[in-house]
Amino acid sequence: MIIVLKAGATGGEITQVEEKIKANGLAVHISRGVERTIIGAIGDERKLQPEAFEGMACVEKVLRILKPYKIVSRDFQKEDTVITVRGQKIGGDTVALFAGPCSVEGREMMLGIGGQVASFGASFLRGGAFKPRTSPYAFQGMGEEGLQYLAEAREETGLPVATELMDPRDIDVVVKYADVIQIGARNMQNFRLLTEVGRLDKPVILKRGLSATIMEWLMSAEYIASEGNRQIILCERGVRTFESATRNTFDVSAIPVVKGLSHLPVIADPSHATGKKTLV
Repeated sequence: MIIVLKAGATGGEITQVEEKIKANGLAVHISRGVERTIIGAIGDERKLQPEAFEGMACVEKVLRILKPYKIVSRDFQKEDTVITVRGQKIGGDTVALFAGPCSVEGREMMLGIGGQVASFGASFLRGGAFKPRTSPYAFQGMGEEGLQYLAEAREETGLPVATELMDPRDIDVVVKYADVIQIGARNMQNFRLLTEVGRLDKPVILKRGLSATIMEWLMSAEYIASEGNRQIILCERGVRTFESATRNTFDVSAIPVVKGLSHLPVIADPSHATGKKTLV
């Protein structure tokens, strides 16, 4: 439920609305705009009746969000979310460029690539220290050693670093080094992992699953947001179809659709989508 307050609503009136929501067992999200304050009631809306707020002098209107995803919905927040990481912005009119190796494989390699992508104008440096592989015998990443090389590259280049988190047991070590946490396509519906990163004060890139619908993707984002972390970046990285000419099918049409449905920033990963550097 969204409660739109009249222009000029006082701090005391905002508190009254907030307390009434909490008294019914729901959480509160307050968005302060230039003219108006919007209060979101998060939880089981059946416990609230619009009439309980419509009669308050400070309330302009009350709206129910009919979509199953609430906090990440464009209905909940009209303006684009903009996330700032070490001075770099993601969202709104800003174009953020993430660049770096799929896997961190050594110190010299990481420092060399870091310097190159910085010189090319990248906004963020990315690299995988923990790697999800189809084969259990394939290289699984360097773990904390790889994270240390990422952090060293950050110090040399000044670029914030993004890396993948695969397991809740690795949260502490990843948070220690990373500026942005990535949830990969295979873990898009790992709800335990989503819940845990939702409790962090750290930006999260949520990649679309291999065969996930847009609704499923946004519901996974809602898992993170419902735990308190609103610093979510959606990443389109291609979906699995019958086409075999590319690694995946790059669903570019999903980007404007999601931007219409959600206020969250959206980025695209053509590298993993196509699997060919000539197509990036």
